[in-house]
Parts: sequence; C-alpha cells; structure tokens
Amino acid sequence: MVRAIWKGAISFGLVHIPVSLSTAVRSERIDFDWLDKRSMDPVGYKRINKVNGKEVNKEDIVKGVEVEKGRYVVISEEEIRSARPEATQTIDIFSFVDAGEIPLQHFDTPYYLSPDRRGGKVYALLRETLESAGKVALATVVLHTQQHLALLRPLEDALVMITLRWPQEVRGLQSLELDTSVTDAKVDKRELQMAKRLVEDMSGNWAPDEYHNVFKQTIMDLVAEKASKGKVSVVEAAKEGGAEKGADIIDLTELLKRSLGGKGGAAKKSSKKAS
Repeated sequence: MVRAIWKGAISFGLVHIPVSLSTAVRSERIDFDWLDKRSMDPVGYKRINKVNGKEVNKEDIVKGVEVEKGRYVVISEEEIRSARPEATQTIDIFSFVDAGEIPLQHFDTPYYLSPDRRGGKVYALLRETLESAGKVALATVVLHTQQHLALLRPLEDALVMITLRWPQEVRGLQSLELDTSVTDAKVDKRELQMAKRLVEDMSGNWAPDEYHNVFKQTIMDLVAEKASKGKVSVVEAAKEGGAEKGADIIDLTELLKRSLGGKGGAAKKSSKKAS
C-alpha cells in the first residue's frame, strides 16, 4: 500500500471526512546525481555571485523580488513565514461545479484520497453524490506550506483530488495568436473523410501495459549491465519524514441537517476563504 503523505479531513458545511492523501503518480524520469569521478563522492551546488564569480556563504544570502529591471525589494525569512497560509489539515470545499466545466490546462497533480478512522460511510456518500449529480467539488488545501486550488471527483470506488493551477498561472488560448488559416479554415469534405478513416484505422483500446518509456528502459538496462560487472558506488539515502495527525468524525445526519440550515452563511464564508 502506498504511504500517506498527508492526513486530515475533507470539510464542507459542518461535515468532516477524515482522509489520507497519497500520490497517484510517480516520476519516470531518471535522476542523474552529480558525482566526483575521482572519489565517487556526491557533488552539490555552489552559491555563486553572478557579478564577481565568487562563492557566497549561506548566511549572506537574502531573498528579493524584482519590481523593475535590476531593482529588487528584499523580503526577510520572517516576512515569508508570516505570509505562508496556516496548515489547517483540511481540504475545504467551497463550491460544486459541473464535471466538464474546468478546462484541462488548469489541471496539475492528481492524488488519491482514502477514508481514515471510521470515515468510510460519509466518504462513500460524497463519492455517490458527486457521481449522481455530475459535479466535482472545488476546494482549497495547504500542502507543504503552499495553498492550492483543487478539485475532488469520483473515480470508480474512490475519490481523487487534483490540484489546479491558479487562473493567473494559465495562459489564454489567445496567446497562441492563431491566424485565419486555422480559425477560419475551410476543411475539404474529402480530406476530412480520409482523415477520419485514418483515425479509425489507427484506433484501439487504452492499453497502459503496452506503453513504455524507451529511454528509461535503455538506461536502466545499461545500469543493470554495469552493476553486474561490479561497477557500483554506494551513496547515502536521505531519511523521510512522518505523517501528520488525522481528524475525527461525528454524526453525519445531524451535520448535514445543520449544514443545510445555514448554507447561505457557510457559502459566503467559504468563497471568501477561496479568494
């Protein structure tokens, strides 16, 4: 079973669903570490002054935000810490929208959500509600000191959370500057029929077991070959941190009634939180 990277609760109205969050994807990229070929020791990165080329001590480095070309405002570590959002350990749902309404370019990273500590019934209720209503839940969540916009949606028997890019981070399609050969294209009917026939000839079923990263496989085969000849160097691995504390659940029916009774005020409060 995949280790949980975060524990907390889904919150909407007065309902809390204790859940564990785990990654739904893993990187297929090969991590090439820098090593000193003379001793096979790990090689780190130096902090270099870009003007005089000299190394800078960590204590002499400050963080700045460029406001004009070559002009910076320095922000202290204390100011950065104060500006970070509070880690509330909740996935705060503030709205429900149609499942197909969010453009694909806003999607970022998927996570699996699993019920934790007697939360199975209300977890299943939220999943079935979203499925039957054709909706996804919009929420905010703090992960690794960063606030994220996210959506929750059903996936078979489970719920998944997908972090979304903030709207300000997504470029509009107008940035492509498509000319009239694309926007006002007059597609020839015969060409369209041939293109559709080609698509039909190449169509098949989704078969994930057949898709492989050829570059990674080639490199890993080379690694295995060299390792079998004793060409191996040992590097210490970093230690991983522990998981956070979870949340409790109380009577669901009563919470749903109370949430519906005060839904106007709760909605206003939630939308302020999301802004």
